[in-house]
Amino acid sequence: MNLLQAVRKLLGRDELPAGFAGTLDADERVLASAAVVGGGHLVVTSRGLWLPGPDGVGRLGWHLVSKATWSGGALTLVEAQERADLGGIVLLADLPPRRMRLADPGRVPETVHARVEGSIRSRHHRDLPGGGAWFVQRKVAGRDGTVLQVRADPGTDEAVVRQVAGDVARTLGLA
Repeated sequence: MNLLQAVRKLLGRDELPAGFAGTLDADERVLASAAVVGGGHLVVTSRGLWLPGPDGVGRLGWHLVSKATWSGGALTLVEAQERADLGGIVLLADLPPRRMRLADPGRVPETVHARVEGSIRSRHHRDLPGGGAWFVQRKVAGRDGTVLQVRADPGTDEAVVRQVAGDVARTLGLA
């Protein structure tokens, strides 16, 4: 290990993989990384996950990771997409799961788990017609405060979810 690598380790910043094309924020720290079988790297930072894709790499913030599981040498991620902002409450919809096999996962699985769970401040499920919805209060890396997210269960009436989310926003003084 050379002096620069030692200093980076002391500062809590791992090395970026060779050829990484993303640009980290000035205060963003690399926590772990692993090569993805088939090409590219998964880079875990204090701000989110840098994921390889057909258009290069992109960062997925921790507050938009609905679920992350590790099984059989692969990390499966469910990314949330922000659909609407209802006066301080964000409605989310999950995208299809994305599975990435990692050549040598190192600390990636446990670091991802800790960061996803660490972003959640509270969660509550409410039964609604046709299903229900999760109300999740999350910390957004790099910002002060939290965001309240609402993720409807499959089959739940979206109009009812919007109505309840709006009521909650008014009750909390967000709208």
